[in-house]
Amino acid sequence: MDARTPEDLAALRASLHEQRLFRREQLRQIGAAVPAPAHRPPHGGEADGRAADGRAAAREEVRAALTASARMVLADVEAALERMRQGRYGICPLCHGPIPLTHLVVVPQARYCGRCRQARGAGE
Repeated sequence: MDARTPEDLAALRASLHEQRLFRREQLRQIGAAVPAPAHRPPHGGEADGRAADGRAAAREEVRAALTASARMVLADVEAALERMRQGRYGICPLCHGPIPLTHLVVVPQARYCGRCRQARGAGE
């Protein structure tokens, strides 16, 4: 079994808190980013307007994807901190085996051990 020391858990907790702060700030910055208005030159014609609209739509699509990703990771981090508070952190909920410390160091919000993660299709 993969024994975790209090120091290991403290370092993992600190990493999760860092990630939480980072994702919250990321979401704040994404929310504060005002989409650039579509610039239409006075004599640019309809084609230029459509190109500007397309670029604005692409920027909004990227912004929405970044927001969704940051929210998903933030939710995973919050869930990991809750598991830590409940004493269930680092234990796979499917097989009830330990999640290797080496994996938790890389992905501290990990929910599943490697075998169960693979069985689920590599999703955390």
